[in-house]
Amino acid sequence: MKIAVTGAFSYSGKYIAGRLLERGEEVFTLTNHPDRPNPFAGKVKTFPLDFNDQEGLIRDLSGMDVLVNTYWIRFDKGDNTQPRAVENTKILVEAAAKAGVKRIVHISITNPSAKSHLPYFWGKAANEKAVMESGMSYAILRPTVLFGKEDILINNIAWLLRRLPVFGLPGDGSYKLSPVYVDDLAEMAVDAVYKKENYIWDAVGPDEFTFKEMVELIGKSIGVKKLLLPFPPRLALLAAQFMSLFVKDVMLTPEEVDGLMANLLVSKEAPRCRTHLSDWLERHRTSVGSQYASELARHF
Repeated sequence: MKIAVTGAFSYSGKYIAGRLLERGEEVFTLTNHPDRPNPFAGKVKTFPLDFNDQEGLIRDLSGMDVLVNTYWIRFDKGDNTQPRAVENTKILVEAAAKAGVKRIVHISITNPSAKSHLPYFWGKAANEKAVMESGMSYAILRPTVLFGKEDILINNIAWLLRRLPVFGLPGDGSYKLSPVYVDDLAEMAVDAVYKKENYIWDAVGPDEFTFKEMVELIGKSIGVKKLLLPFPPRLALLAAQFMSLFVKDVMLTPEEVDGLMANLLVSKEAPRCRTHLSDWLERHRTSVGSQYASELARHF
């Protein structure tokens, strides 16, 4: 088949594209970063992800059997905002439908809600609505926090634990999350390419931690034991924003703190992914957190 993957040179899209190539499919990518090194030795052809040119998107998507969409932004920067990302997603989905794409596999987030006060979660709900109303058959996958070699959150927690004398928890750290291995998500996405039915599944791993438990596990795995201090959430956010000045990045956003503390990164469904965070950390204990992972450097 001919399959288009948004962001195949980025994070989750790269794992999805790699698995599709292993299955012998013809893979294309729509990307905002055509100048990035192609990790697939030229096997993935690139098209621009230009939301200002819907006709161009329709032309590039013509002949594709499936679109796998990983496009989203973690936080607002300039005109690149989450409400704008919602509009961009509508443009992309409409272009795919007009181009005759038969199926879309869409990556969302656990617990999206049109009633949420958080742009991340109401935006994801709006994107799902666009997919469901597109006329294409669809699979919507709802992951939580991803971990893997290129992840941001787990890596940067380890980076901080390696360098700071103490680690500040937003609140008491009792809120929960179920991290998922990025390649497990990729496996689910690729399996969804070959299905016909419409469905929405949570994509979570087998672990459910409190945030404090997860930080303790990361520290133990990398051989670092630090005092974990509870901070008022806004003070913890202020500290993260102060540190952001030194790493020239956005380490943490108010919406991420609110989403974590509202327990939006757990699932009521049985886990469909099998990789334990502890097993992955054990295999990568010397490398995880050895370097800071910058969101701004990756996307902007």
